[in-house]
Amino acid sequence: MPTKLKVSPAAKSELRACLRCRSLPAEDVRRADIILRLAEGQGQRAVARDLRCSINTVRLWRERFLVDGLAGLYGRHRGRQVQEETPEVEARILDYTRRTPTDGSTHWSTRKLATELGISHMRVARTWAKAGLKPHQLRRYMASDDPDFAKKAADVIGLYLKPPANAAVFCVDEKTAIQALDRLDPVLPLSPGRAERHGFEYFRHGTLSLYAALNTQTGGVLGKTAAKHTSAEFVAFLAELVSDQPDDKEIHVVVDNLSAHKTERVELFLKEHPRVKMHYTPTYSSWLNQVECWFSKIERDVIARGVFTSVKDLANKLMRYIRQYNRQAKPIKWTYKNARNRIRTVSDTNVTGY
Repeated sequence: MPTKLKVSPAAKSELRACLRCRSLPAEDVRRADIILRLAEGQGQRAVARDLRCSINTVRLWRERFLVDGLAGLYGRHRGRQVQEETPEVEARILDYTRRTPTDGSTHWSTRKLATELGISHMRVARTWAKAGLKPHQLRRYMASDDPDFAKKAADVIGLYLKPPANAAVFCVDEKTAIQALDRLDPVLPLSPGRAERHGFEYFRHGTLSLYAALNTQTGGVLGKTAAKHTSAEFVAFLAELVSDQPDDKEIHVVVDNLSAHKTERVELFLKEHPRVKMHYTPTYSSWLNQVECWFSKIERDVIARGVFTSVKDLANKLMRYIRQYNRQAKPIKWTYKNARNRIRTVSDTNVTGY
C-alpha cells in the first residue's frame, strides 16, 4: 500500500485552487495534480500513468515538495537571456528582407532569414511586424498606358459624383463564358464544425454571357443573358436599355475598351440614338466601371458555388438573382483617393453599399 504524502489542509486548498484555475500554465497545474494524487495515496507509477508523464517527473516534484513545500513547485530553469532589439540588428534584418534569397527562392521566411543572419526567427518576425513587412504576400497591379488617362478618368468619375440633370448613367459590361457546371457527386451541406463540400469532378453543360447595366443613381441592374459574345449582342442589349428609359432622358453609358464596344455597328447605333452618350474608361482601367463591383457580387453569391443542370438553368438562376437584387438595390458608395496615380491597388478605392 503506497504511503500517503503528508500535505497540510492549507496546502491542499491552494493546490485545488491551482487545478481550478484556467489561466495558469499547464505545467503548474500538472505539478499541483501530482501532489494531490500522492496525498490521496496513489502510487507514483499510477500517477505517472494517469497524467501521462514519466515516473522520474513524479519523483522530482514529490522530493521538491517535501523539501520546499509549495515554493518548490515552480520551474527553476532560468531560460536564455533576452536578446536586445538594437537598431543595428533591425536595420540588418530589413536590409536582407529586401534582397533576393541566396537559395533561389523568391522570398524570405522568418526561419530562412534567421538562419542566414544567425539570429532567432522570432526576432525576425517581431522586426517584420514592427515595420509592417509581409514577404509571403503578393499583390498584382495593372498600370494604364493611356495618354489621356486623367481626362477619361475625370469624365467617368464626374458622372458618378455629379451626374447630368435629367439623365441616367449606366455602367455596362459583359461577364463572358460563365460555365454551367453540374457536380457529379452530391453536395454535402454545411454542418457544425464543417464547411459545405463539393465534389472535385463536374460536368460542363456549356457557357453563356451575362450583359448587365448598373444604374449608378439607384443601384438597379438590367440584365440579359446571351449565348454569344459579339457586337450584335452588345447593340441589342443597348437597344433594350434605351427602350427601358423615358424618351426625354439622356443616357450616359460607361464601358471599357473591348473591341466589341467600338465596332461600326455600335457607331451606327449611336448615330441612330443621339441621346445615348458613350464614355470609355482609360486603357487597362476597367476597375473604374462600377458594374465590375456588381459582377464580383454575383460571382460570389451565385456562380462560384452554383450547381446548374443546364445552360437554361444557369440563365434562370442568374435572372432570378437579378430580380431579387433589384428589390433592395442600393447605389454603390464609390470614392477614388489617388487621382494622380495610374497604378490601381486595392487600397486606392473604397467600394461599399453591399
